[in-house]
Amino acid sequence: MAGGGEATTLEYTPTWVVALVCTVIVSISLVVERILHYLGKYLKKKNQKPLYEALLKIKEELMLLGFISLLLTVFQDRINKICMAKHLADEWLPCKKKLQSDDVHFSQITTARHLLAETTDFCTQHGKVPLLSNTALHHLHIFIFVLAVAHVSFCALTILFGVAKIRQWKDWEDSILKEEFNPEEVLKKKFTSVQDHAFIRGNFSGIGKNSALLGWLQTFFKQFYGSVTKSDYITLRLGFIMTHCRGNPKFNFHKYTIRALEADFKKVVGISWYLWLFVVAFLLLNVHGWHAYFWIAFIPLILLLAVGTKLEHVISQLAHEVAEKHVAIQGDLVVKPSDEHFWFHRPRLVLLLIHIILFQNSFEIAVFFWIWYQYKFDSCIMGEVGYIIPRLVIGVFVQFLCSYSTLPLYALVTQMGTSFKKAIFGEDIQDGIDDWAQKAKRNKGLRKKATDGSRQVGPKKPSPTAIQMVQVIEEKESDMEQGNTPAAAAAAAGEITPASTNSYGQK
Repeated sequence: MAGGGEATTLEYTPTWVVALVCTVIVSISLVVERILHYLGKYLKKKNQKPLYEALLKIKEELMLLGFISLLLTVFQDRINKICMAKHLADEWLPCKKKLQSDDVHFSQITTARHLLAETTDFCTQHGKVPLLSNTALHHLHIFIFVLAVAHVSFCALTILFGVAKIRQWKDWEDSILKEEFNPEEVLKKKFTSVQDHAFIRGNFSGIGKNSALLGWLQTFFKQFYGSVTKSDYITLRLGFIMTHCRGNPKFNFHKYTIRALEADFKKVVGISWYLWLFVVAFLLLNVHGWHAYFWIAFIPLILLLAVGTKLEHVISQLAHEVAEKHVAIQGDLVVKPSDEHFWFHRPRLVLLLIHIILFQNSFEIAVFFWIWYQYKFDSCIMGEVGYIIPRLVIGVFVQFLCSYSTLPLYALVTQMGTSFKKAIFGEDIQDGIDDWAQKAKRNKGLRKKATDGSRQVGPKKPSPTAIQMVQVIEEKESDMEQGNTPAAAAAAAGEITPASTNSYGQK
């Protein structure tokens, strides 16, 4: 048997212990797998394709994290044999190194003993220390797991609370449809002074009317109270319908907004490669005395306030455009959606920033709970209480503001771009468009190969008529692949006939 100072291997471990531990681990894994499986079946049954795809994305992230954990386990012995000079081990430490004394924390003593046992076999013989100890590798495993759970959990909570807030707009949608199809209301010719309109009063009045700086300040504070009012919703909804689906007055903008937000959820819940770079950078900067995690907590807060201010400012710009051009209007006030109101003319950039905000906030909270679980609250790596409390307050504030203000703002205001999202169609139409786009892409590739082959056969050139026909076909296919002509795309999916190209099918 191994000596008293050595760890017991499976050679000298009771078989019933090994079998019991394996049974517990496998049982837990199977239970989690079955829960995810039945959750996926439930989402498919309820025709929640975006949420089902988000669930698949979560499975991919779990598989990636499992693979990372497997690599760390398999290469554990080899990592322990990678040695470095002793003076390098005393630099860039999260905690200030202390001499061995009676007041040293028990976990530090345990870690030191592990390091001594490991280095005795290999690195100490060469006068060096190991690059990473077994204990540190084990703690790194736990950190990766906690980070993944925290990120998925907080993203899910944000989306759930955000959708719950958006569902409150259903009463506004129902009242609009009821008023639009009321014969008495339709026959009335309404003449409205632009300055008296509720949308203009809420976004083009007061201190921000004549000053750009004061206008930005007004939009900054507006995100904290009544970020989306009924007049905002009604006006932006009408602007979207008049721009993208004028031929379908019964279009349910509320359902479209929820579908679009659910489709974006699968992109937010994933941990992209650039987010992993953030993790590495944050771990690198966690040096004693720098209080890096305290300063990092301000990054998601600043980004969130900037995003909320920008989205409110887009609404303000739309109001300014109407108020500066018209004194009075007949009928309803209509705004003109445009990409020019967004950063770099890209509304989708807002989703990227929200993705970064949610991940960084999850990272902050995950690090706190990981340190608390692994090293206890009074550990030196946790930092001073004066830095811990503000971090937690900022994290909770960011989570709350993003759920109840910024995310609903994003769901509504980003529809004011030049183009629309694929969620404008029902699930069956989306599937038809995707299938058609794939076939069109394959046909385009085959046609290109055929053209290249004909050039190699001989110098004969195609006729001008043939060239013109090919160009027309390619232009039509390009428009339908990009989704710029929704009526034509829906026609390709078999939902709308060519005679009604101005209509929109909505299931």
